[in-house]
Amino acid sequence: MADRLPLRKSEIAGQGSVAGLPVEEVSKAGAWARSLAIALFALVVLGWSAEGVDLRPGEFLAGIPSILRYISHMFPPNFAYGRDLARPAIETIQIAIWGTLLAVLTSLPLGILAAINVTPHAAFYHTARLVLNTCRGVSELVFALIFVAAVGLGPFPGVLALAVHNTGMLGKFYAEAIEAVDPGPIEALQAAGANLLQTIALAIVPQVLPNFVAFNLYRFEVSIRSATVLGLVGAGGIGFHLISSIRLFQYQDTSMILVVVLLLVWVTDIASSWLRQRII
Repeated sequence: MADRLPLRKSEIAGQGSVAGLPVEEVSKAGAWARSLAIALFALVVLGWSAEGVDLRPGEFLAGIPSILRYISHMFPPNFAYGRDLARPAIETIQIAIWGTLLAVLTSLPLGILAAINVTPHAAFYHTARLVLNTCRGVSELVFALIFVAAVGLGPFPGVLALAVHNTGMLGKFYAEAIEAVDPGPIEALQAAGANLLQTIALAIVPQVLPNFVAFNLYRFEVSIRSATVLGLVGAGGIGFHLISSIRLFQYQDTSMILVVVLLLVWVTDIASSWLRQRII
């Protein structure tokens, strides 16, 4: 044994090799090949999508002067028209408040049933997921059209449309937050004989409450913006005045409405941040 010569570096490297190449180099080559394949696939998908949507960046660049000319007609905004927008702006906020509140009440039980770690049975899990996907997969504008046909024009169908769509969104957020909680407290309570409601109240709610508050405030902000559009189909809010001014080519009125919408979103964002800092 003592007469054996020391192994050469090439022999040592060959002990962990594939087809004469070190394992590390083979692994790196495989990673590069996968990255290249993914990049090529992404380029093919992007090219296919660009052809499908008739993407024409050249025409967009050529149309920029027309866009600027259209925007120039909006200035200065008709500030005198702002007095007539007070009531529609308040109505938009009211639609967002009730659309979010009703969604919180309906999405909470659905979110619990859609969380795989607390749902009592697989049937409840799949049913809740199906309901949430349906509510989330259909635009609030479509729901607004349905409810306008059911209950007539006005803000009430807007509230219902936002409530249904927000239910799908909040329910998904709730379920994912519940599934991400620390399982230790849940297992401890279940081992002690706690039922489902006790487990939710004592082990899950304390962990997910900050996330739930953040989700609710976020959806309220989104509801403000969505409520401004629901008026386009007669579901109340400031959107009715927006589409009317556009159709009548009252550009300065349109710009004033957009200013009010931006102020609503800005004030809502400030209020939500203030509440979030004090609750979470």
